[in-house]
Amino acid sequence: MIALIQRVSQAHVEVEQEVVGRIGAGLLALVAVERGDGEAQVRRMLERILGYRVFGDDEGRMNRSLRDTGGGLLLVSQFTLAADTSSGMRAGFSGAASPEQGERWFGHLVDLARIAHAEVETGRFRTHMKVHLVNDGPVTFQLRVAPD
Repeated sequence: MIALIQRVSQAHVEVEQEVVGRIGAGLLALVAVERGDGEAQVRRMLERILGYRVFGDDEGRMNRSLRDTGGGLLLVSQFTLAADTSSGMRAGFSGAASPEQGERWFGHLVDLARIAHAEVETGRFRTHMKVHLVNDGPVTFQLRVAPD
């Protein structure tokens, strides 16, 4: 499982000109489910997303996590993060989970996030989305939890 997390001052997702998810300050997480991902990867990724220290402490150091700040979390599925771009001029997606498995495990990540964190919003799986964000910093990290 791969997540590209971005510290944002605000972010929202539109589907067909309708806002389907919106947060203020917090994290936008673009998430790809890879072939072979399952319960262990979902749980570990959620722990990393909520616990990764990307917010400033009183001295401005990145020592605080989303769990510490209580900010918003916007989860957006993005299978293209699992692309193989190592050769040629077109990405290959053999490492990405099938759409059905991707939807299953992404949905489970969302469900667990809503139990563990107060403010969780999402995009809409398998739709064309427009993601709007103000990256704060900019601060962006790629997190990966490898399949077993």
